[in-house]
Amino acid sequence: MSLDTNTEWYSEIHDPNGAAFSLRVKAKLHEEKTPFQTIAIYDTEGFGRLMTIDGLVMLTDRDNFIYHEMMSHPVLFTHPNPKRVLVIGGGDCGTLREVLRHPGVEVAHQVEIDERVTRLAEEYFPLLCESNGDPRAELLFEDGIRWVKEAEAGYYDVIIIDSTDPVGPAEGLFGEAFYHDAIRALGTHGLLVQQSESPLYHMHLLTDIHKALRRSGFADVQSLHFPQPVYPSGWWSCTMACKDAAFSGFREQAARERPFATRYYNADLHRGATALPTYMQEAFAALKG
Repeated sequence: MSLDTNTEWYSEIHDPNGAAFSLRVKAKLHEEKTPFQTIAIYDTEGFGRLMTIDGLVMLTDRDNFIYHEMMSHPVLFTHPNPKRVLVIGGGDCGTLREVLRHPGVEVAHQVEIDERVTRLAEEYFPLLCESNGDPRAELLFEDGIRWVKEAEAGYYDVIIIDSTDPVGPAEGLFGEAFYHDAIRALGTHGLLVQQSESPLYHMHLLTDIHKALRRSGFADVQSLHFPQPVYPSGWWSCTMACKDAAFSGFREQAARERPFATRYYNADLHRGATALPTYMQEAFAALKG
C-alpha cells in the first residue's frame, strides 16, 4: 500500500504480478491499530468510502454488493433448506445482511475476531449494518477457528468464511484442520463457502483449497467466479464444499422468485458463475486424477 500525499491517490501494490490498483482519495477519515491489525477508512472520489486492513483494500461503497451477494446467495440457494448459518469473519456485516434477506434463515451467528471492524463499519458503512439488530442475528467477537472447533456437532446448515487473505488472523481458516472441524459442525446436506482469492493471480491457492477440502472429508467442491474491481486483478472467486453429496445444481426457481431485491445476483448469473475457464477446469480435473 502507498498513499501519495502529493497526488492523493491510494494505491495497493501487488508486487508478485507487477500491478497496482489506485483510488483518488479526498480524505483519510480514520485510522487505528487494534490488537489484531491496522484499520483505515478513506473517502474516495469515485468509489465512496474505502476500508483497508493492514494496507489492503477490504471494501468500498461502490462495489461491495458484488462480493457480499456472491458470498451468500449462491450457497444459500444451493442448500435445500438453510436455517442455521455461521459467518466467520465478515466484520463489515455486509454478508450477514444478505444472509438475513432469506426468510427461511432462523439463526445467523457472525464470529469476528476483531470487534473494531464491526464498530467502524457501523459508523462509516451503516447500510451494511442495517440488519445487525435483526433478532435472528448474533454478533460474537471471538476466534472463529476456536468457535468452529467447539461448535455443537451438526448444528449449522451453512458456514460462510468471509475472511481476509490467508495471512495473519485468517491464515488458519484455510487449513485442513479447520475444514475437518467445519465438517463436524455441519448437519446433513451441510455446505461451506469460502472466499478463495483471484483465479488469475492465486490459482495455486485455489487448488490448495480444493485439495484440503477434499482431504478433510468434503464429498464435493465447486468454485464460482465473479468480478471484484477493487481486489487484485479485478477478478475474484468463492469456493463451496458439500459435506455429503456431489453438487447437482441449485434451487433455481427459488432464486428466480426470491422475495428480496439484489443488485448483482440472479439465477442466470448463479448458473454462469459455475462455468469455469478451461485452465481452471484442467487444474481441478488434475486434482481428481
